[in-house]
Amino acid sequence: MDENQPRTIDPATLPDVVTRYLEAHRVRDTATALTAFAGDATVVDDGRTHYGTEAIEKWLNQAAGEFTFTVELTHAQQTDDTHFTVTQHLEGDFPGGVVDLHYRFVLTGGLIERLVIEP
Repeated sequence: MDENQPRTIDPATLPDVVTRYLEAHRVRDTATALTAFAGDATVVDDGRTHYGTEAIEKWLNQAAGEFTFTVELTHAQQTDDTHFTVTQHLEGDFPGGVVDLHYRFVLTGGLIERLVIEP
């Protein structure tokens, strides 16, 4: 098996920083979610890039209030010690109403350095 290929893992084995972010984001706890990010982290969501904790905090606050939705973690993968992908199933009052989103995490020093969210 190629070492650079993602492999399916038990979501319970995801790094604490990933699960802390996912749970905080699910319950719309911006302050806790923000603690998961490195100071110079980048988040790419909906085609927009948010760089640094101030921009990420603004994005988290906007995302928390924009729509009402439920989230179910359906799949987790690990490529190496720093690259993880989580698939979440969302249903809510956003356009389309249902989507599976891939959250691609890059970790550095025990924190999220980069997060890309896309279908």
